[in-house]
Amino acid sequence: MKGLWTPAWIARHVLALVLASGCLVLGWWQFSRAQEGNSISWGYMFEWPVFAAFVVFLWWREVQLARKKGRLVKAEEPQAAAGERLPGSAVTVGRPVRVATQSSTPEDDPELTAYNDYLAWLNATPGARPSDYPG
Repeated sequence: MKGLWTPAWIARHVLALVLASGCLVLGWWQFSRAQEGNSISWGYMFEWPVFAAFVVFLWWREVQLARKKGRLVKAEEPQAAAGERLPGSAVTVGRPVRVATQSSTPEDDPELTAYNDYLAWLNATPGARPSDYPG
């Protein structure tokens, strides 16, 4: 449970509290406007508490995931001597590795060669229309 009281988690708790209470206050404000005769505020009056419930749901889910992750890490973490690496504990990079591929040359594809010739002709004759192409 100590992991939920770090500065980052305290900021998350405060943010969830501020957002949920703000949504409820805005719902109450829309209720007072609806009582005064603003008919569209009836819909907003029901919408703001739903937003507050969504914030509370997200906060609760993140807390549960953090608690579950903390238990799994403690239970599955093997102990190693100082300076000793465990087998299978390789250092990995968190980004994909791109493998270079060999591109095909224009001579391999006759359609690509014809299209490149068409583009070269259009570039050589700037006032021409595509229908004037002789090829």
